[in-house]
Amino acid sequence: MKNVIDSFVSLGHWPSAGSFGFNTDILATNPINLSVVFGVLIYFGKGVLNDLLDNRKQRILSTIRNSEELRKGTIEQLEIARARLRKAEIEADEYRMNGYSEIERKKVNLINAASDRLEQFENAKNETLHFEQQRAINQVRQRVFQQALQGALGTLNSCLNSELHFRTIRANIDILRTMQEITD
Repeated sequence: MKNVIDSFVSLGHWPSAGSFGFNTDILATNPINLSVVFGVLIYFGKGVLNDLLDNRKQRILSTIRNSEELRKGTIEQLEIARARLRKAEIEADEYRMNGYSEIERKKVNLINAASDRLEQFENAKNETLHFEQQRAINQVRQRVFQQALQGALGTLNSCLNSELHFRTIRANIDILRTMQEITD
């Protein structure tokens, strides 16, 4: 501060040619010039600076309000999306459980159908076996009967006369016809 005062008081540095001159001491004149410039800026620029700061403040507050509204809207949309997600998960679980139940039901139906077909095949096999057994038994009976008949005829031919022989043959033919009608 002493340098500033000395620059005004000390006239030894002032040129002698006139009453007005330039002070060439930079250290002494620079703070004065800066203080004058700052004073003028503060005095005239105060209103402009306040307006700029107020406008900036209003824009910042408006941006904050808009951000808050957007945040609230986003939170609401997030809650709606979460509710939809929960609903979709519940529906997916229901479809999954229904699908598993449907698969199990179809599996049981397929097993039952296969069991029924197997039982039908078994019944058809048993019927075929029974039929073949009966046919074989009938064939054996017919052969045994034919052999017995031939043996009896041979015995009768050797023991009987021709009239008795013809009567016996007719009786046997009648018996064979009735047996054949029964089996057909």
